Amino acid sequence: MRDKPSFCEMNVPSPQPGQAPMFLWLLLLILAPGREQLGTPPKAALLLDPPWSTTFKGSKVILICKDFHSPASRDVFWYHDGNVWKTESNKIQTEHSGYYQCKTRGSSLSDPVHLEFSDDWLILQVSHPVFEGDDVVLRCQGKKEEKTSKKAYYKNYKRLPDNNDPDCITLNSVSRDNGKYYCTAIRQTFIISWTETSTPLNIQVQELFPQPVLTASPTQPTEGGLMTLTCETQVHPQKSDVQLHFHFYRDDQGLQPGWSSSPDFQIPTMRKEDSGSYWCKAKAVNNNIIKKSPGFQIHVQRIPVSEVNLEIRPHGGNLTEGEDMVLICSVANGTGAVTFSWHRDGTVSLGRKTQHSLLAELQVPAVKEHHAGRYYCAADNNHVPILSKWITVTVRIPVSCPVLTFRASEARTVVGDVMEFHCEALRGSPPILYRFYHENITLGSSSAPTGGGAAFNLSLTAAHSGNYSCEADNGLGAQRSHRVSLTVIVPVSRPVLTLVVPGAWAMVGDVVELHCEAPRGSPPILYWFYHENITLGNSSAPTGGGATFNLSLTAAHSGNYSCEADNGLGAQRSEVVTFNFTGASKSRIGLVTAGASGGLIVGLASATALLLHLRTRRKSGGPSAPGTSRTSNIHPQELSYSEPPDMMEFQPVYNVDHRESDLVYSQIWITQNANKNPDTYLCGFHQEPTVIYSELKAHTDDCAEKSSRKGSAHEDATDNYENVLSASAALRH
Repeated sequence: MRDKPSFCEMNVPSPQPGQAPMFLWLLLLILAPGREQLGTPPKAALLLDPPWSTTFKGSKVILICKDFHSPASRDVFWYHDGNVWKTESNKIQTEHSGYYQCKTRGSSLSDPVHLEFSDDWLILQVSHPVFEGDDVVLRCQGKKEEKTSKKAYYKNYKRLPDNNDPDCITLNSVSRDNGKYYCTAIRQTFIISWTETSTPLNIQVQELFPQPVLTASPTQPTEGGLMTLTCETQVHPQKSDVQLHFHFYRDDQGLQPGWSSSPDFQIPTMRKEDSGSYWCKAKAVNNNIIKKSPGFQIHVQRIPVSEVNLEIRPHGGNLTEGEDMVLICSVANGTGAVTFSWHRDGTVSLGRKTQHSLLAELQVPAVKEHHAGRYYCAADNNHVPILSKWITVTVRIPVSCPVLTFRASEARTVVGDVMEFHCEALRGSPPILYRFYHENITLGSSSAPTGGGAAFNLSLTAAHSGNYSCEADNGLGAQRSHRVSLTVIVPVSRPVLTLVVPGAWAMVGDVVELHCEAPRGSPPILYWFYHENITLGNSSAPTGGGATFNLSLTAAHSGNYSCEADNGLGAQRSEVVTFNFTGASKSRIGLVTAGASGGLIVGLASATALLLHLRTRRKSGGPSAPGTSRTSNIHPQELSYSEPPDMMEFQPVYNVDHRESDLVYSQIWITQNANKNPDTYLCGFHQEPTVIYSELKAHTDDCAEKSSRKGSAHEDATDNYENVLSASAALRH
């Protein structure tokens, strides 16, 4: 063996891409460490002479089979590529590539060794076998050494430091890193030279000794007994000169001051506190290779506890909220420190105490509702926990302030809906009686026998808007909820349309006010106004009541008018009001309002003037009997006309209220002599205009009140009037 070379740092590029190397895995012998399975003989070892696993084709290698346990064994069985090859002595020569194994009668089959007889011009050789911590020799060889120069060695494609001897390099204290190694060299001829690269290979380093395993005897020691720890491992038989030292630990604490050459360590008297995770270290003295064992959990056993009992004070476990409760756990037998624990309902841990005693107490001050349940205790001295019997604890809880909630089928509460009132006290022992109130007036009650809440159903009317509350009582004091406000939405009723004409006379350009109002309905209300079912416009009443719409009169505005009210719960349309507007001047205005209600009063100044004249006639001629028609002449100067007389037919005026008499004239007909001569018309009438009117059957204050009520005058109005004479009859009269 050459002396160790000196090295200098130098980096070179990886092998050229055109030279695709063939990877050769050097399989070296992996021998078991002697910790063989029971009944299985130790493995044989296969050695090489010369000690290179890769050589040139045409060379010969001697295989040597070693049985370290039966050195005198002569019969050796040889295997090549898994097949029985020969049965000869412990040495055999070969020149063929492949995997080789051997065994003796006293050993088992060795691990395979791969021999490679290469055709390459340049090879990298590794000494065999290689163990952890060994110095390994790498040798770069060409087929013709005299024509090879400038050798370089690489690991993982990085150049290793050069040395004084280019033929080989020594790697000091190798580990199992599985790096890839190869070498390069300059190949020379008489004319040219070029670089050759060996096939990369892996050095498989064998364990010097396997990872130790800690064992304990006995594996479950008892208090006061002896326990022996053994750190089991063994160096490879081929490295029997290596000495191992040992060190023992519990958890993270060393059990001895330093390293010992003995693989055993004794603890004379075990205590419960000695329980824990034990492990050991083994160290090769010469090359300082250290390996750690897995942890081994050791529990020091005690005399197990028995006959665990739980007692609760006050006796029986019946408590009221606020009382103190004491849980007493005891055992009849057991040694060492005993761990007592208390539990509720199998899952909730209440506390734990460890002490050298057969009895322990746990106090629960001022019990609350959640302390009710089933209790038990457990006692354990690191053997097997022993449980007591279950004891039921009850805690009576006064009710808390209940919460009142509403549950409706729709987002809005409307008259006719069924509202569910739900009252629930979040705390309180059952049974609980719930009472429901509207403005502190009792609506009803409901019971919750098993706790929780209760419900009460109410069919809503408009009167049910207001403040609601509920009360919970379980006999330990009643509690009233906070007030909750409820607003019941009322759909609109059928609206009433009123037409108001300003001044004594109406003419084109005047503004008529249309007023629409629904007697009932929750705001806001949107009112729509229609003329012959054509929308005129709309107006809103945000706080309820009615709304108005102003209309500037034109000749085209005669016809039927109506209005509609809507608050989102269904629109309602008023009855039709007829407004006949003929002519465009002051002297020619007629107003008729009609409807099923018969209660709409239009204050027209023209009708009032006529009634004043009629009153004078009545004073001169005396009142007529009810139901009879009256005629009255009007002086031509009292009415002026801007239109020909042929257009002056019958112009009805509805509901003229004559305040100074006892009669209300339902209809007035103004007639003119049918003289078609416009000159006669312009110069004056040859005959006075005639007024035909009809009076009510009866006129009392009660009737007037009825006609002003919303929605009531429509039904009976027609009975209060007599028929009006036809135009021809009136003229004849």
